[in-house]
Amino acid sequence: MLCLASYEKGHRFLEEARRQGCRVLLLTSLSLEHKWPAELYDDIFYMPDKEFEWNLQHMLQGVNHLARRERIDRIVPLDDFDLEKAALLREHLRIPGLGETATRFFRDKLAMRMRAAESGIRVPVFTSTAHYQNITDFLEIVPPPWVLKPRLMAGAMGIHKCHSKEQVWEIVHSLGDEQSFFVLEQFVPGDIFHVDSIWFGGEVVFAIASAYGTPPLEVATGGGIFTTETLEAGSEIDLGLRQLNETVLRAFGLRDGVSHTEFIRAHSDGALYFLETSARVGGANIADLIEAASGVNMWAEWAKVEVAAARGCAYCVAEQPRQQAGLLVSLAHQEWPDTSSFNEPELVWRMNKKHHVGFIVKSPQRQRVAELLKLYTDRVRRDYHASAPPRKKPGE
Repeated sequence: MLCLASYEKGHRFLEEARRQGCRVLLLTSLSLEHKWPAELYDDIFYMPDKEFEWNLQHMLQGVNHLARRERIDRIVPLDDFDLEKAALLREHLRIPGLGETATRFFRDKLAMRMRAAESGIRVPVFTSTAHYQNITDFLEIVPPPWVLKPRLMAGAMGIHKCHSKEQVWEIVHSLGDEQSFFVLEQFVPGDIFHVDSIWFGGEVVFAIASAYGTPPLEVATGGGIFTTETLEAGSEIDLGLRQLNETVLRAFGLRDGVSHTEFIRAHSDGALYFLETSARVGGANIADLIEAASGVNMWAEWAKVEVAAARGCAYCVAEQPRQQAGLLVSLAHQEWPDTSSFNEPELVWRMNKKHHVGFIVKSPQRQRVAELLKLYTDRVRRDYHASAPPRKKPGE
């Protein structure tokens, strides 16, 4: 199994793959040298960061040389930015998994919206930014505000919220040759949800729905505090989201793997809209939230899925009795925040990261989780919160 990693993540995937008897090869950026514990892989290979990020031809040549002595059965991208690399390598070596066209539906926000709309799935009104007249027509018909989103970035990175035509055109013209790499869509005010699911043989075998607190776009642009909490299993919104998630991923052709998919429930009419999806484990410690609520570790299960699919074996999820769980993550102005005063019995995880605070709480009662998230949010905002990471000193 060849794993690609632009960032240091997916330790549980690598551990489980080796536990399943795989020979694990890791291809990663040179800046991550010495970051990966040796017990996670059988062999490791590095490329200079810019080469790893942009020079797919050099990567292809390197993996071709590797394939002369290693029989590669599966290629797994551990980060969103590695999906295209994995697709190119799969296509060339004729290895099963998402190819280049199929990968577009899990990386390219324009491709996602077009496939969803073609499949009868409700999406915010959108247009490509490649053709000026399309933009003009869109701005004439669709009322503001609008959001201009990079087609190939993850999460809320690089998104612009615009309130006037002049603002849209100013940004579009500033993009230069990058203009066609964006999608313009109507901003739909509403509540944002995510469904994290595991698929095997084209069927959903596990799914859990959660609700964001402050929308991720507002956190990214306004420096807020990130929170999300699981929904009550079997509730109307939980059933609706999981059903829509299944419809989306069937239309997009996911067979074996994991997905993090986001939806919005519009304030205007309560309708559910598809926002975006991915063929990866959700970031921002969402995997830890899911494990607290269900006992299911998305990274480890993804490895089991890949191995079972490669070997032609059966696969099922060993889920524990479901509980409610909530997650909070925030930047902190302290270098190493002291969070020892957070000691409620429902607290099951706390973050240990420079200039960050983070917690996961769980309880059989969703109301208790909501109470704790509100309490923790207030305390973090008062005592820890920083709206931006501190600037590095010269030489750091």
